[in-house]
Amino acid sequence: MNYPLEEVFRTEGVPEFTFVRPPNFGELLVDIRNPGKPVIVEGQSGTGKTTAVKKIIEEALSGAGFEYLSARRAKDMPRILELANTAPRGRFIVDDFHRLESPVQAKIADIIKISAEEYDDDSHPKVVIIGINRVGSELIHLVHDIAKRCGIHRIAAASLETTKELIQKGEEKLRVGFTDYEAIFAETKGDYWLTQLVCKSICLMNGVTETKAEPFKLKFDPAELRSRVVQRLEHGYQEAVKEFCRGRRFRSTNDPYLKLLRCVGQQDSSIVDLTELANANPDVRGSINNIKEKRLATLIESKPICDQYFYYNPETKVFAIEDPALFYYLKHLDWEGIRTACGFRVGAREYEFDFAISFAGENRPLAALIAQQLQALDCAVFYDEWFEANYLGKAWHKTFTQIFGDQSRYVVCVLDNHHAEKIWPTFERECFTPRVAEGSVIPIYVDDTPIVGIPKDIVGISFKNYTSFGAELPNKVTDDIVFKLIERLEDA
Repeated sequence: MNYPLEEVFRTEGVPEFTFVRPPNFGELLVDIRNPGKPVIVEGQSGTGKTTAVKKIIEEALSGAGFEYLSARRAKDMPRILELANTAPRGRFIVDDFHRLESPVQAKIADIIKISAEEYDDDSHPKVVIIGINRVGSELIHLVHDIAKRCGIHRIAAASLETTKELIQKGEEKLRVGFTDYEAIFAETKGDYWLTQLVCKSICLMNGVTETKAEPFKLKFDPAELRSRVVQRLEHGYQEAVKEFCRGRRFRSTNDPYLKLLRCVGQQDSSIVDLTELANANPDVRGSINNIKEKRLATLIESKPICDQYFYYNPETKVFAIEDPALFYYLKHLDWEGIRTACGFRVGAREYEFDFAISFAGENRPLAALIAQQLQALDCAVFYDEWFEANYLGKAWHKTFTQIFGDQSRYVVCVLDNHHAEKIWPTFERECFTPRVAEGSVIPIYVDDTPIVGIPKDIVGISFKNYTSFGAELPNKVTDDIVFKLIERLEDA
């Protein structure tokens, strides 16, 4: 019988001919078959979570009436919300659970808990949840005693033997022979989907598009294979990567998103905790800490192409690249080429912050408004309250010396009699006044107090009597301060 290559090594949908069972397939089947037991299936993209569940339904539970729903599909969302809000009777598979909003996740978690507690009451829905790694732990965070009531399964990557089994099934259908299983396994690291793609690519490199009339030996050079795979993926992913790296508001010096993505591409897993990643990589710690609280989530929400490929939970700080092909592409990407394609300035000095704000406590409301508006324009801002957790256990004296001394591109100082007289603002001023001569200190004058270290002829922004602006204050801050700061930054 003649089989098309794309049907044998499938990169879309569930493999018909080359499906291999993960090691815990039997345990997963038993829990899904159990009518009263909720099930959570987790693991990174490409590990075969959805494929394994669908195979179980197809082979053993075809008449059980399971309804498959995915948070990725808009048409499924009304039904998912109905499940969350009314807990209808039935059997449900909820895929991409991690993409649901936290309140919806919490409602489904409560349904799971009740269903498990009232095992003999068939009025409750049977729910199978599929999500990325840590979806189980996130559910436990939502409903702390759910772990002992569920079957939680993690689909592990394929072993060398399982990878061989997958390849050999394809060899049989196509009447071909792969010369080096170990090299393929080394390239795919046991990723089921990527193994399908690599095998398909090797066949195409050898001109094989369907079952051969006679047995045929396949040959390939690993470097050429990688180049071909990356080149093939480039058309699908380069634009998404560029849009992510350029941030919500592009500036030639605003590259923390590029640094984050490059660092993630160097990891073994496509799912990372950004707090752990920052702590383990001092060279990008500042960039990650600057975007992990709000800016990263805002970027992904604001650009549909980023939302399609990247996932971030700002509460748990879990960042994920959900497409295994994209992760492979990132691991082998020419990052300097991407930097140039994005339009980032080559050789420019790197700063941890675009702006560091120095102020006395009496002007905190004004400083907070400035910081919030700058952050909304995708600037890296040091505003002390936002970084207290980052510097726990460290001396502010050393931290402020670094931040106001050389880690910020510009220092914005709100100057008045309080700044002149109080201890901490005076210390901050001692850190940044040496930078006045280089034009990187931008004063905001809120009264006429002479300030030691700030010459009277330094051009700044006059913002006197701002407490009288009332409801107009935010708009005045935008027009008179923030837009000017942004213009200065873009001219840097």
